[in-house]
Amino acid sequence: MKLSVLDQSVICKGESASTALQKTVKLAQITEELGYTRFWVSEHHNTNGMAGSSPEVLISHIASNTRKIRVGSGGVLLPQYAPYKIAENFKVLEALFPNRIDVGIGRSPGGSATTRLALTDGLRKSLNEFPRQVKDLQGFLQNHLPLDHPFHDVQAFPDTAGLPELWLLGITHRGARLAAENGTAFTYGHFITPVNGERAIDYYYQHFQPSAALAEPKANVCVFVVCASTQEKAEELALSQDLWLLAVEKGIDTKIPSVKEAKGTSLTYDQRTKIQENRKRMIIGTPQKVKSEIFRLSEKYRTEEFIIISNIYNFEDKIEIYRLLAESIL
Repeated sequence: MKLSVLDQSVICKGESASTALQKTVKLAQITEELGYTRFWVSEHHNTNGMAGSSPEVLISHIASNTRKIRVGSGGVLLPQYAPYKIAENFKVLEALFPNRIDVGIGRSPGGSATTRLALTDGLRKSLNEFPRQVKDLQGFLQNHLPLDHPFHDVQAFPDTAGLPELWLLGITHRGARLAAENGTAFTYGHFITPVNGERAIDYYYQHFQPSAALAEPKANVCVFVVCASTQEKAEELALSQDLWLLAVEKGIDTKIPSVKEAKGTSLTYDQRTKIQENRKRMIIGTPQKVKSEIFRLSEKYRTEEFIIISNIYNFEDKIEIYRLLAESIL
């Protein structure tokens, strides 16, 4: 079993963006020593609660402060950008950190309609172009565009001995289909929605087409985890993540509250119901319980790699989650 990390550089209440980014780097260093396979950072815009708005910059800094763990994006919002520029960015990273770079891409608009327009400098780009962009990104990474492509004579530099590993992130079978048709690796976002996962992964494995970069299908699954020495402690730590998710879904203050604040917050019936629904996206419990659930999901999803995300308030408790998982699973 392989374990990896997704960190969203979420800012805790009372702390700064700089502190959140420093914690992200520290977590990468710690999880590298614990034996985790890869460390991914996300891309979010126009939010006061997430500091990681530029994954390429953050990837470079993390890779500079680690030695061997793979570092990448989970993921770059390809519809807002030119595939050529993404290829160049990640080829530079590959040249700087050979055989350590992952380029994870997603179809998400990245925020509100106005935010997306700001990202595209006012150009109204259709999300329906995403399949074409994926093909173009592959072509630029490999410098092998079709002869009739309008940019056939344009190459993405620098030349590198290897290529960054391309992952397509999805939460439906449509994302899985695109990954399968193009021969990319596939990440399923169980932490976003567990509903479509089995269908998506099954479709990916059944319809995978080998590509120049990937001969066999390769998939992993990302899931929220809160782990502690006792079930009671894990449930308590998860309260800050519960309240944070409620805020994220409303588009309001997205800084992580403390457990004390979470305990003191009066919740409506609808909010309590929503929290219970969100808990389906998480594994919460002792190391033994989390290990059992991950191995159950491993059989369901037919993968031996899980990306762990944990957005709780206290950083020392967060480190302990990754340590307990490493000790029980790796």
